[in-house]
Amino acid sequence: MPALNIKARGVASNESGRFERFATEACDDGWEMEEEIPQLRTEVREEVARSVVTYNRSPDLPFDRSINPYRGCEHGCVYCFARPTHAYLGLSPGLDFETRLIARPNAAEVLRKELSSARYKVATIAMGTNTDPYQPIEKHHQITRACLQVLQEFQHPVAIVTKGAMIERDLDILTPMAQLGLVRVGISLTTLDPGLSRRMEPRAPSPVRRLATIRRLTDAGVPVRVMTSPLIPGLTDHELESMLEAGRDAGADSATWIMLRLPREVSELWQSWLHQHEPARAEKVMSKLREMHGGRDYDPRWGHRMRGEGEYAGLVAKRFKLAVKRLGLATKTPPLRCDLFSRPAQAGDQLTLI
Repeated sequence: MPALNIKARGVASNESGRFERFATEACDDGWEMEEEIPQLRTEVREEVARSVVTYNRSPDLPFDRSINPYRGCEHGCVYCFARPTHAYLGLSPGLDFETRLIARPNAAEVLRKELSSARYKVATIAMGTNTDPYQPIEKHHQITRACLQVLQEFQHPVAIVTKGAMIERDLDILTPMAQLGLVRVGISLTTLDPGLSRRMEPRAPSPVRRLATIRRLTDAGVPVRVMTSPLIPGLTDHELESMLEAGRDAGADSATWIMLRLPREVSELWQSWLHQHEPARAEKVMSKLREMHGGRDYDPRWGHRMRGEGEYAGLVAKRFKLAVKRLGLATKTPPLRCDLFSRPAQAGDQLTLI
């Protein structure tokens, strides 16, 4: 690829996705001229969605359906397990994932139709399970907000996962839903070190800002869990207890943790980042990860992929259990309410005869 200014981006690679048969390389044209290197800008394209509720049968997940208003994520987290999904679009899981984004402007309209179907059976919908619903482009497109408005109208339960402080904008929707037991938010906290966070998650809010978001949400009556995810062995694992305590002090009432996952292209991107930014720790980090995955960078087996196995994984699990007990944080929370779900009357509906 041609030289580009990739300041504030998570990775430096833009290799073709695994489904591409051909790759292109930039070549020297023979003219030795000093040229200004252009800044790599975010590009947003629109997709007409035919369906928005995605179903899964994974035993590792506490939900069976989700909504993702965007494909790709401008936060640029180098470790993001969702990067490989960009390959299905013919794009790179590298820089393309954080700079060539897809917005789904008709998502709320399609969601309304899906919830209105007589065949639809209500259960909690998760948002932010693949890419962040409150990434920077949400400020302009407001697709997440539009979907929340539909969920509120149907009194449908929703669980949101985000790093984005922009969620505070939607408290006018979230607070009334929380009062009815229809919403819960998870805020991901990966480190308390602002420098490390800036390098790993270049366009995500700082750790201090995320803690402020937890406080703002909980003060407004919205229940929040602090997610120490991903936990990185040899790099952030020593912060586990301090992150949980900081989340509790900000108002979180529960907590979860997930070990760093390196599926497909993420492994190479992560190791390249490690050798560039944390060369002294690179060998230790990868050694611990491989220890938990049977000598592999990652093992995708259900029941194993989220936390690994072995002595080290067990030690982290014990530390987490002791910390949440000491801090009064729950690991399980009451289910969100499904009994309030109702389909509002719409134009064309037949009136009930009295």
